[in-house]
Amino acid sequence: MRTVKATAAAVTAVTVAGAAAVAAGRLASDAALKAPPGRPLPTEPRLTVHGTAAGRVSLTRDLAALRPGRYGLAGDGSHAVVGPVLNAAPHSADTVVRRLERVTHGTLEPGDRVWFTSNVHVGDPGTALGLDHADVDIPGELGSLPAWFVPGARDTWVIAVHGLGATRELALNVMDFLHRHRFPVLALAYRGDLGAPRSPDGLGHLGETEWRDLDAAIRYAVRNGARQIVLHGWSTGATMALRAAEHAGLRERVSGLLLDSPVLSWETTLRALAAARRTPGALLPLAVRAAQGRTGLYGDRRAGLGRLDRLRVPALVFHGPGDEVAPWQLSRRLAEARPDLVALHRVDHAPHGAMWNADPQRYEEAMRRFLTPLM
Repeated sequence: MRTVKATAAAVTAVTVAGAAAVAAGRLASDAALKAPPGRPLPTEPRLTVHGTAAGRVSLTRDLAALRPGRYGLAGDGSHAVVGPVLNAAPHSADTVVRRLERVTHGTLEPGDRVWFTSNVHVGDPGTALGLDHADVDIPGELGSLPAWFVPGARDTWVIAVHGLGATRELALNVMDFLHRHRFPVLALAYRGDLGAPRSPDGLGHLGETEWRDLDAAIRYAVRNGARQIVLHGWSTGATMALRAAEHAGLRERVSGLLLDSPVLSWETTLRALAAARRTPGALLPLAVRAAQGRTGLYGDRRAGLGRLDRLRVPALVFHGPGDEVAPWQLSRRLAEARPDLVALHRVDHAPHGAMWNADPQRYEEAMRRFLTPLM
């Protein structure tokens, strides 16, 4: 009898432990599947504001605070824009002083908790950049998709689509450049974004189903005069661009791809985000399996190299070794496997989805060179 009871207790303990592990894996997968638009990814550290002065802000000394370039600085109820580190300014052992370009809204007070964001602009093309634009609704398979349209003289359109932790405001970073070069621009909000329909399961699919909303945007652009289309995607938006270039109903109209920090392996990205939330390493495979079970995503053992024979248009990839979310080695492998079509623009010291921020001038010059033959 004691043996039977002991066996039953052991089975119960294993069952409970197994259920707990499954639940933990499911919770860990939320880091990627429920990443809220406009909120920082778990890889982005929180910093403390130590003080502000005329044109300066002092922040907690951290590798993030030392990044080169130009960034948004977001907090709960505030947004500012910071430029480079001011090496000539007095620093303490615990702080970094950066140029404070402007406070967009709210205030920066000592003790405030803030984080870096790729979004330098807040608002829409009119309020942020002074550009004429139209708010348009694109018919998608789940409902109406809001988008901004900035007109231009060319018949090659650029469709911009953001990725993890961002909103369509991210496209404002490059919109002024594209407008100066007379490209019509369509900046899309897709399923899960504010004002757009939710996915049927309420989860993000890391671009693997969201690309259908980009397909709808391509059809909208062609109906409204686009002869050719360049897709500019960041993060999972780059995944969407790759999928649309392969599967969209009007894929023959896609003439080029601009890919910033592309997620070429959803499994790797999910693991990275789950690990950043301090998920134990032993549970990371469970997080991947939980994501597959919840979303129907396929495994990607040949990440970044599968189906390359189907790539038909030139692609410019912006990526660098500082990306902790989508490993840049996969972008390098992509460029090495298809040197006939893929060019890799390496960007150092930039986090995921922020390759423009690290050096806007070099980024835009690379864009200009890439886009010139496609005009």
